[in-house]
Amino acid sequence: MTFDFEQKLASHGLELRATSVATLQVNVGKLCNQACKHCHVDASPKRTEIMTRETAEQVLAALRRFRILTLDLTGGAPELNPSFRWLVTEARALGTHVMVRHNLTVMFEPGQEDLSEFFRAHQIEVISSLPYFQEQQTDAQRGNGVFTKSIEAIRRLNAVGYGVDGSGLHLNLVYNPVGAFLPPAQSAIEADFKRELQSRYGLTFNQLYTITNMPIKRFLEYLRRSGNEERYLRKLVEAFNPNAVAGVMCRRLVSVDWTGKLYDCDFNQMLELGVAENAPQTIAEFDPIKLAQRRIVTGVHCFGCTAGAGSSCGGAVA
Repeated sequence: MTFDFEQKLASHGLELRATSVATLQVNVGKLCNQACKHCHVDASPKRTEIMTRETAEQVLAALRRFRILTLDLTGGAPELNPSFRWLVTEARALGTHVMVRHNLTVMFEPGQEDLSEFFRAHQIEVISSLPYFQEQQTDAQRGNGVFTKSIEAIRRLNAVGYGVDGSGLHLNLVYNPVGAFLPPAQSAIEADFKRELQSRYGLTFNQLYTITNMPIKRFLEYLRRSGNEERYLRKLVEAFNPNAVAGVMCRRLVSVDWTGKLYDCDFNQMLELGVAENAPQTIAEFDPIKLAQRRIVTGVHCFGCTAGAGSSCGGAVA
C-alpha cells in the first residue's frame, strides 16, 4: 500500500489546486490553557509563540484591501493573544464575518469572564471542541475537569442567545474521535449530541462538525507510543474518497501562522509546509489573485481530510 497522496490523486485523475481565497484562517499563537492529547498544534500553557500587534495589523490590512469574506481565528486559545479583541473588533467594523475556535474552558481564565457577551456584541460565530457528551471521554482527551467547565461555558453561551433558534448567534461544536479511529457519520452523531446535551443539561447548539484526527504533532506521538501509527495510516488510505477532494478546505482558504507566514491549511502550518514557491509567502505580500490558483502542497496527512466523508475545519465535506 502506498502512503503517497499525490500518487493516489493521480490514480483517480485528480489534481489539488486552490479555487479562491474566501477565508483567512489565522493562528494567533500556540499559548493555550489546555494541552489536549489530540492537538495537532501541540499547544499548551507552556508555549510562548504569540502573534505580535504588527503582524495582526498586517492581517487587518489584507482584510481591508481585499475584502476577504471570513476571518477564522484559531490558536492555541486565540483569546489569550493580547491583540485578540482588537483584531475581532476591527475586522467586524470592516464587515468581515469572524469565526473563533473557542475551547470553552478559556472563558474561566482571568479577564475572560465576559467572553460570551463579547462574542454576542460582535456577532461572532463560535466553534468549540467537545469530544463527547459524557465526562469520562471528554476529560480523557482534554484533561480533568474540562467537561464540567465546558458544560458551564455552553450554558453561558446559550444564556446570551448562542445556539438558540432564531437568534442568529451560531454555536457549532466539534467532535474528534478519542483514539485511532475515523469519526462516525456527522449527521448521526450530531443527532446524538443534540439529544443528550438537551436531555442531560438543557443545552442547545447549531451544528456538530466531525473532524478526523490528523497524524501530526501530539496525535502522531500518541499513535507511535501506542503502536498504532501504521494501522491508522492504512485506515486513512483505505478510506480515501475521491469525492471528498473537491470539498477540502485548502481549496478556498489560506492559513497564516503567528509570524505571518502563509500555508495551504492549518495542518501544513504545523508541519512547516509553506505555500508553493511561486505564491506569496507572507501576509505582508498577501495577494488573493496569485494565491487563488496555486497548487496545494500535500503530504501523507492529507489522507485524513479525504477519508470517508472527508474532513475540514467545517466538518465532513462529502
